[in-house]
Amino acid sequence: MKIAIIGATGFVGTNILNELSNRNHEITAIARNPKDEGKSNINWVKADINNVEELSKILSGNDVVVSAFNPGWTNPNIYEDFLSGAKKIQEAVKLSGVKRYITIGGAGSLFVAPNLQAVDTPDFPKEIFPGASAARDYLNIIKEEKELDWAFFSPAFEMHQGITTGRTGKYRLGLENPVFDENQRSILSGEDLAVVIADEVENPKHHQVRFTAAY
Repeated sequence: MKIAIIGATGFVGTNILNELSNRNHEITAIARNPKDEGKSNINWVKADINNVEELSKILSGNDVVVSAFNPGWTNPNIYEDFLSGAKKIQEAVKLSGVKRYITIGGAGSLFVAPNLQAVDTPDFPKEIFPGASAARDYLNIIKEEKELDWAFFSPAFEMHQGITTGRTGKYRLGLENPVFDENQRSILSGEDLAVVIADEVENPKHHQVRFTAAY
């Protein structure tokens, strides 16, 4: 398959790139600062996501677009930049003619109780609230999208570089609620997040819905 990955140099994007590359797909790796590692099935492209027309031309001809876009958790304007960037990427995908679009959002919009999303709980970390809130608001925007065959992925609550389980290839799927293990932890490594996304690329199960995964 031909797959475009937006944000291919970030933590999530790098893991997805490695997994799909290792499965021998043809990748267009899109980043602000590309890093060519010499793999024959990866074509690195420098692009500004705010240039919708340029981005749409880069995406054209692919089977799937995967977006791991994140303007940076330390970005003081992360709320505005995330929403603006996500909407422009969505517009570019539509303009490109690619129908299948998978975007990585946040876990904060998962429901931990009826009508209560994690981002609205008292103990939700204040330092990531703006980014999590933006991802939640973008989920509500993309839910109105009727033209694209989109899927919005919410990672596990614990999904960061400190997770050392590596690639197990094992996970359990969910939709609106977090997936907890026997210790009531919602946890997943970056490598296994990439397995989830790669499996969804190859065997689509989620169409115009949000989904999640954890061990």
